[in-house]
Amino acid sequence: MRAMILAAGLGTRMRPLTDHTPKPLLRAGGDSLIGHHIRHLREAGITELVINTAWLGEQLEHALGDGRALGVSIQWSHEGTPLETAGGIRRALPLLGDEPFLVVNGDIWTDYDFRRLPRAPQGDAHLVLVDNPAHHPEGDFLLFCNSAALARDGKVLDNTAGSRALMPAGLPLTFSGIGLYRPALFAGLADGEAKLAPLLRRAMDEGRVSGEHHTGLWFDIGTPQRLADLDQLLTR
Repeated sequence: MRAMILAAGLGTRMRPLTDHTPKPLLRAGGDSLIGHHIRHLREAGITELVINTAWLGEQLEHALGDGRALGVSIQWSHEGTPLETAGGIRRALPLLGDEPFLVVNGDIWTDYDFRRLPRAPQGDAHLVLVDNPAHHPEGDFLLFCNSAALARDGKVLDNTAGSRALMPAGLPLTFSGIGLYRPALFAGLADGEAKLAPLLRRAMDEGRVSGEHHTGLWFDIGTPQRLADLDQLLTR
């Protein structure tokens, strides 16, 4: 399986830390955010990586190179101007191949074990969902499982009134930024800026998105304080 780490964001919420440093190179617990991802992916046996860049991307490529020093192989997808999540993935499809691939946001940290992922989604996408953080209490999507035994492979719908009426037992959760996708999800998408959420919601409406609930640690590094909190946790 190949994996893509999304690293092209401007990091505006992290300023001034990101004025001269790309967000994925910010450090916590003795390593960069992207360094933690690479290590966790390598430990899960995922060594063929694609990383997209835009803002200060030359720093990322200089720091990581082709990945050999880190025990992985890295290919680079340069965007110039950030293309949003789906646009960035669409641009990188020639590097990702024809098989299902993993995508990880470069500005999160988690103890999620990537070995838990299925080799392929049942439909077009499989999402890792987490408990709603304080800064996003309403969540993004609903996860519905027939039993606790199926908690790692449930159906995912958008968190709307209609979906809640259809699936009253659905658990409202937040998208972690970790997803397994088939290239077909992006079929027909023109090269250029595009968001991921509309593609996922369309697939959800057609029953083509599964998901699982990760109950472990997860940080969305959206502010300098959250980065400081993560660093404190990792250096205890």
